[in-house]
Amino acid sequence: MISYRTTQIDSQSMSQLLKDQQDEINAHILYGKVAERIKDQKNKEIFLAVSKDELSHYNRIKTVTGVEVKPQLLKIRWMLLIIIIFGLTFGIKLFEKGESKAIHNYKSININLAFMDQIIVEEERHEEELIAMIDEERLNYVGSIVLGLNDALVELTGALAGYTFAFQNARLIALTGLITGISASLSMAASEYLSTRQEGGDDALKSALYTGITYVLTVFLLILPFLILSNPFVSLLISLAVAVLIIFLFNYYISVAKDYNFKKRFFEMATISLGVAGISFLVGILVKQFFGIAI
Repeated sequence: MISYRTTQIDSQSMSQLLKDQQDEINAHILYGKVAERIKDQKNKEIFLAVSKDELSHYNRIKTVTGVEVKPQLLKIRWMLLIIIIFGLTFGIKLFEKGESKAIHNYKSININLAFMDQIIVEEERHEEELIAMIDEERLNYVGSIVLGLNDALVELTGALAGYTFAFQNARLIALTGLITGISASLSMAASEYLSTRQEGGDDALKSALYTGITYVLTVFLLILPFLILSNPFVSLLISLAVAVLIIFLFNYYISVAKDYNFKKRFFEMATISLGVAGISFLVGILVKQFFGIAI
């Protein structure tokens, strides 16, 4: 193996090379483990080829650093767990962000090594291949998931806020919210089914299921504080915090998987949900004052 250690390398570049060398061996192991989990033969071969390239990059950088770097097994297992939980697409996009950073790092290193140009070309090719292979069912139904999630968040946060001041009874609010939420989820699922069928879609039933299931899960998470706690106002605050957390996690997932603008979508959904909740709370106050209802 040819050694490039005779090249004069400053300490900053050496430190960056060692970090990149670590990333390359991690990626080699990770892509190999991902390939083992993929059933599609074409996609499996792509990951195996990329894994082989990463090992080649590692060995080439090692000729410069002269250091043997061990894989960070804990970090690799963590990334593999992310893929298992959140799906191949989300994991690939996270890898792609790492690949983009690696390309930037290689271009910024202030040393003249001919093989670095080849590494940059191969890293850029990895991005294109990995993006091209993405085809995951759950992301084909993002529109249906957004419909169920968005409607549940806006409608139920508003309803719970109104019920909280009108009823001021945590169990009653939870029961009323549950009835409202389940009824609305069935209605939304039916509407999504009919809408998809009207547009000529063959996957109307799946679209309806994604919408309905997303709606029901969101409803359960939002009313859970009212089932656990006795103070309805504290329960409402926690429920609104849960709503913001759901919006945050969902938009982060979609921003990574679909390359959407995270900040714009997050603040838009959060503003609408919390705004409707605030208006509904005021409506609850007015209803209680004008009608003199006491429960």
